[in-house]
Amino acid sequence: MLMALISLIGVFVSLYLTLYKLGHIGTLACGTGGCETVQLSRWGDFLGLPVAAWGAGFYLLVFVLAVAGLQERFAESRSLALGLLLVTGWGVLFTGWLTYLELFVIEAICRWCVGSAVIVLMLFLLALWDWRGEHAAWPVESEKPGELRSPG
Repeated sequence: MLMALISLIGVFVSLYLTLYKLGHIGTLACGTGGCETVQLSRWGDFLGLPVAAWGAGFYLLVFVLAVAGLQERFAESRSLALGLLLVTGWGVLFTGWLTYLELFVIEAICRWCVGSAVIVLMLFLLALWDWRGEHAAWPVESEKPGELRSPG
């Protein structure tokens, strides 16, 4: 439930930045001016779409996967836990690249982008915690063939 809630916050942050980038919001509530610098830089688009729109898609995907994990039939799914781990891991890598660009290429800090980076990192850590928790609970083969023992 927490992962779904956090990803929903990420959806709203990225939609706010996307609406700015598309010209539907006049100025960003940033306080430093760095947000506009980052958003309007040549790095503000990726493959023809605003980076924030990619972020909205990422957060929506995580939201859908997290909500699916709340369903009884997927609650113990190793595949879903691994999928969330891989998706959020990719998000951390992409966010790391964007943060590098902010700091060393654009030389401006967008507070909204920093907030988004924190959200992505939290989602990854939750996915890792979930995956490791479920992984630890998986049956482990015992020394005797055909028997399973619990880990620990």
